[in-house]
Amino acid sequence: MSNSDNNSLTIGLDPFCFKQFDKKGINFIPYPKESFLEKVRECLKNGAVLKDGYAPFCKHLLIKNFTEATCSAIEITEENEHLLKSGYLARTSKELPVLTRWFRKNDVMKYIKKAEYLDVILYSREQVIKESKAMKSFEGESHYTHDYYIISIKPQNEDYELPMLPITVMRNALIDQGGSGVPIDRKTYERAVEYWSKYAVFYEDA
Repeated sequence: MSNSDNNSLTIGLDPFCFKQFDKKGINFIPYPKESFLEKVRECLKNGAVLKDGYAPFCKHLLIKNFTEATCSAIEITEENEHLLKSGYLARTSKELPVLTRWFRKNDVMKYIKKAEYLDVILYSREQVIKESKAMKSFEGESHYTHDYYIISIKPQNEDYELPMLPITVMRNALIDQGGSGVPIDRKTYERAVEYWSKYAVFYEDA
């Protein structure tokens, strides 16, 4: 998407990403929500480019980390693998819990570093409406006034899109269970498994 196209786009925050501004959430963003949105809008106006994501409705905005957010995943090593926890967790109260593995933040503090970049993930207005209807949280067309909505932010060191968690790839095939309605692509899933077999997220207190 060209810079001229970016300048004409309007961007909002989807409630799905609000949990990231809560210290206990995964991918914690230590920055006020509305101020974060204004900074992202500023980046677009200054020439940051939206890149295509895994589906036509998905865009990525990779920008320098202007917050104190840390990388949300760390590499699994022989030294720390015994610290991994597992259990059934849900991303939201409306989604089903799925088997998850993670580190407790207090156990792995020495591995946690400030991220170089933020991968800001956006969905189109049409997709946000579609998913809201599927999850029975639709508030009417007039509630959705922007072209794109930020649905997730990934603090990371890489300046390119990282694979989604395998369960996210799988969940996306089930729009009525919190997914986007995109069928599973085997190669995408296998790339996700390859990456996430070597990394794990951490939680503030879990």
